[in-house]
Amino acid sequence: MSTPDFSDLSLNRTQPLQKQLYQALIEWIINGRLAAGSKLLSSRRMSECLNISRNTVTQVIEQLKNEGCLISKAGKGVFVSKHLPPGIVEFQNPHSLNKEKFRDNSLPRLSKFSEFLKSRPRTISRWPTLLPFSPGVPDLKAFPFSIWNKIYRQHQDRIPISGYGDPTGYLPLRERLAEYLLVSRGVRCTSDQIIITNGRQEALNICAQTILNFGDSVLMENPGFRGARFAFNSMNARINLIKLKRNHLDIDQILNDDLNAKILYTTPNYQHPMGGVIPPDDRNKLLDWAENSKCWILEDEASSSFSFQEKPQAALQGMRENTPVIFIGSFNRVLIPSLRLGYLVVPKSVASSFTDTKSVLSGPSTLLYQAILADFMDEGHFVRHIRRMQKNYQKKWDHLCELIRFWLEPSVELVTSSVAMYVVILTPMYDDTRLSEKLIQRGFGSAPLSLSDAREKKISGLVLGCANTTRLQREQLVQYLADILKK
Repeated sequence: MSTPDFSDLSLNRTQPLQKQLYQALIEWIINGRLAAGSKLLSSRRMSECLNISRNTVTQVIEQLKNEGCLISKAGKGVFVSKHLPPGIVEFQNPHSLNKEKFRDNSLPRLSKFSEFLKSRPRTISRWPTLLPFSPGVPDLKAFPFSIWNKIYRQHQDRIPISGYGDPTGYLPLRERLAEYLLVSRGVRCTSDQIIITNGRQEALNICAQTILNFGDSVLMENPGFRGARFAFNSMNARINLIKLKRNHLDIDQILNDDLNAKILYTTPNYQHPMGGVIPPDDRNKLLDWAENSKCWILEDEASSSFSFQEKPQAALQGMRENTPVIFIGSFNRVLIPSLRLGYLVVPKSVASSFTDTKSVLSGPSTLLYQAILADFMDEGHFVRHIRRMQKNYQKKWDHLCELIRFWLEPSVELVTSSVAMYVVILTPMYDDTRLSEKLIQRGFGSAPLSLSDAREKKISGLVLGCANTTRLQREQLVQYLADILKK
């Protein structure tokens, strides 16, 4: 355990040095700066740091040892006692608790946004854990770590990628990504339209900071991705909720209500979390409306890489030239979450503005992982991995849905999805937050559906990730849920 080097401790040379050092050490022990069990500097090192005699230091250490605050270990040194003498905290600072309470109450107020964040249940984290059924966690056991590590070793000592790099991202990765998005999603872009981000959430934050002024209007599907709502709330945006139709964004509501906004946020190829897909006719209506209304569309496809039930629709971004669409994607759910890599595809004419925001908010993303990923894609491993996982996840999805239909219906309603990483069930008669907490206690992850709903009267259900599960775990989860729902 590291110990302070005392370089910031100032002693008044006109006052008794021994008394000052004693009081300073006592204070540091009480407030935890000298943690229990930590090793003190040697008396020689301490005297050099403080520029006082070693004899003064030795006398203070001996006094604290006699009082039980420090202990000596033969051949190892002097350590802070793990069991301080009774009453020493109260004796040295009897009003410390009251002073701490006074300091808390007298601190300046924080933002309304921070209060908004505090309102969410503290037992349910927005960031998925590695528990089975945690949404957004891929099958990490199936990831080709041997190939990844081989590429890692090829790059780890490269000087050119050891600096900060370009805020837009590593050029070879952006080039590979532009090629892949064109083939897989019909996204039409060049490498200079792509900005590599620290995951999906930063991509949303960059969009909110670059497009919105405080108080601007935003249209957002509901239920919807909480991370987007947080990004818009950070700009004090007025969020208008758009209902779902057949589990996808209701375009007719936007047209019939003659709505206007600076941003419309949607997950068109896998509505998060309900799984619907916007049909082609509605996509064209949406693009017409956006162009006429001068509204940016944020097309979030971070969760749609493993679509299997319906023929994938082309991305909104690539349906027309010069559309006001910003495409958002992520590698975290596709590969491994610890990568923390996502991306934005923006129109060429405004790419520099989004890059400026990225540069100010966080600077360049880590070049090493970008270089590894570029080679991973260039050598074909990325596409092969996605194909393997599509088959892998569909088998797991089918099995979990079969178990739910047999054991849990009609107590719950299974929601038809288009992506094999998730299963959504509605639990209208139950508190989904409480159900999720019970699952966590049993070692199972999940996400309460109500946390995705911004309305006062919220939908109740669970989002279950099936990618990071075994057959036995799926059977155990459904049986446990069946037992809970019977009570």
